[in-house]
Amino acid sequence: MQPGFYPIIPRVLSQRARYALKAMLALAEADDDTPLMIGAIAKQQRIPQKFLALILLDLKRFGLVQSRRGREGGYLLAKPPSAISFGEVVRLIEGPLALLPCVSKTQYRRCTDCVSERDCPIHKLLAEVRASTAEILDSRSLEDVIGSRAGKADSPTPVRRRPRKAG
Repeated sequence: MQPGFYPIIPRVLSQRARYALKAMLALAEADDDTPLMIGAIAKQQRIPQKFLALILLDLKRFGLVQSRRGREGGYLLAKPPSAISFGEVVRLIEGPLALLPCVSKTQYRRCTDCVSERDCPIHKLLAEVRASTAEILDSRSLEDVIGSRAGKADSPTPVRRRPRKAG
């Protein structure tokens, strides 16, 4: 390594986010009306059951999964797999996709050591990284990924979004 050179260390997707994505994919592959029990998901996806329970509670609170009680209970997706993007899951679990607060769309903060964002080469590059990351993650639905694993999908289908409320 050259003296004075410090590599950029990108943020890594947390284990929690990876487990959330794995659980969501398992639910997407299940029959529409058949809930999956936490134990079955944990075993199939190799996720610690107690950690998975906490993740599923968060996903339920965010409206991505629903639960059914009872002997035939478990978890299922709250909306179709085609309507849930990887970007949505990652943002709900991890927060913003941006590597710097000055390029975040949802939690913008000006960098204290930056004189001018407009002239900052780091800002320009990382804004492009954020935009590319968002474009990829937001354009891939759970359905795209399970379809491609089964050899069903050649290209991603657009994620159907609910219209945003004005105001």
